[in-house]
Amino acid sequence: MRTVDAAGLSIGDDHPPRIMGVLNVSEESPYDPSVFDDAGEAAEYVDRELIDEGADIVDVGLESANKRFEVLSAEEELDRLDTAVETLESTSGDAVWSIETRYHEVAEAALDAGFEMVNDICGFADPEMPRVCSEYDVAVSKMASPPDLERPGAVEDPDDIYEALSMNGFTEKTLVDPAFGGWSEAKTLEDDRETFDRLREFRGYGRPILVSINRKNFLRELAGRDTEEALPVSLAATSMAVERGAHVVRTHDVAETRDAALVGYEFRRDRLRDPEIAVEELDVTTDGEFARHLDRVTDSEEEPAVTTRAFELRLPEDAERYVARRASTEGVRVFRGDGLLLVGTAAELRSLRAVVRSGPKSAQNALMEISASLE
Repeated sequence: MRTVDAAGLSIGDDHPPRIMGVLNVSEESPYDPSVFDDAGEAAEYVDRELIDEGADIVDVGLESANKRFEVLSAEEELDRLDTAVETLESTSGDAVWSIETRYHEVAEAALDAGFEMVNDICGFADPEMPRVCSEYDVAVSKMASPPDLERPGAVEDPDDIYEALSMNGFTEKTLVDPAFGGWSEAKTLEDDRETFDRLREFRGYGRPILVSINRKNFLRELAGRDTEEALPVSLAATSMAVERGAHVVRTHDVAETRDAALVGYEFRRDRLRDPEIAVEELDVTTDGEFARHLDRVTDSEEEPAVTTRAFELRLPEDAERYVARRASTEGVRVFRGDGLLLVGTAAELRSLRAVVRSGPKSAQNALMEISASLE
């Protein structure tokens, strides 16, 4: 996992989670507390509610990306940039300033005016964006999107997110964002839940991950909360996201999100990382997660099967003996006592399922359930 330097702020596995606070200078943005059209008031908000509360990065949005609104042109975004620049110049706190845009012209103008990072919500749909970010040597967050400047985040199948992130390549300082939220009519809450469940897969690019899950619908729906009441579910998900490998959390609730992120960071999996001798243990819990790293490092088409799984079986004694005998021939480790423990890779356990097809019915049913859970 590479570490990205964002204007002196290190982002990566060996550093605490970074908090990205949100400021909007777009009147149509739905979250009123973060929306300003006066630079002085915006600067006070940034200092008091973002930087003083623990924001490492201030992300400024020039337009709402909500699918219900018309997309602004680059010229229209540039008309709003003056307020953002004046706000930056009026704040006293120390943070990395990020501009949220989809246009390379806007990114370049913002960087010329003092911004230090880019948040590209269309994931390099503008093919000139990576060139600009490379020339200015700035960190850029790249959100998974179709190759369409008018459809940010509208990747409607979680299976397609990973490939969408590779559109038009990466810069040396690219972070990846899997795009949580209702960016299109076809995208469902279940799609967001699946993306969150598979968050470790996005570590396969070996780049830091940014997540924007603050008060999102897929979390609110779980608890039956509206936006105003959704902070607790956001914080629970924040801890889980950091534990699963997220490095930057974008939020409107800076102080609370910072604390939740630190909890997730403290209890993340302890993995071997020694840059001096170039050794790193991969954060892998499923075969799908390993497949992403395999694709990145090699051209192998071999089906990955490295993740060890453990299952406890409670079967009649004759069925347990039968399974234990067959398991030893398939490389599955067996532990017998008050029940039966089977430990092996997904491939080994699926192979065991194949050899017990003619055994006791209870054994067949148990191995069928195990095999199905490994798909």
